Amino acid sequence: MKATAIAPSNIAFTKYWGKKDEVLRLPENGSISMCLSNLLTTTTVEFSPDYQKDEVTINGGGLEENEAERIIKHLDRIRNLANISDKAKVVSNNNFPSGTGLSSSASGFAALTLAASKAAGLNLSEKDLSILARQGSGSACRSIPSGFVEWLDGDTSETSFATQLFPPDHWAIADVVAVVNEGKKEVPTSVGMQATHS
Repeated sequence: MKATAIAPSNIAFTKYWGKKDEVLRLPENGSISMCLSNLLTTTTVEFSPDYQKDEVTINGGGLEENEAERIIKHLDRIRNLANISDKAKVVSNNNFPSGTGLSSSASGFAALTLAASKAAGLNLSEKDLSILARQGSGSACRSIPSGFVEWLDGDTSETSFATQLFPPDHWAIADVVAVVNEGKKEVPTSVGMQATHS
């Protein structure tokens, strides 16, 4: 089966910094954010018995090994939930630069979660999609609901998810993004967060 999904990036008003559980990606604190309607990731996932291995293409190119492993691990979570073993072809494109601090991993893993779960035949609730997306990238859980969102930190996987506080048109707020450099930031957010316990 094949499915395509579009998910937005998001910007935190109150940010979390650090995780109390690295494996489950449970944040040290909850956060409130706004989805960004024009910073989008579009992802198509197709599961097929014809594929010999998972293939992942992002923005028309290949991936570093650790990036590919993280995506395949997320596909494995979804395969386990759906009780399937088919390999997948993933094609994902951002309409904004990746790795620059604009939360491309949030929109990327949210879109991957939505497309892959649908392609795998799952029909998950918004809460369950948010929990699943969080396991790929913490802030991805905030890109599942729309508008203004709260991420509940929780103490277990089932209690850490994002929920809509207000719809997108609740406040007349705009986030202006000026791209001055498309290069990746020197320190990835996940690495920076690990320093909170140092």
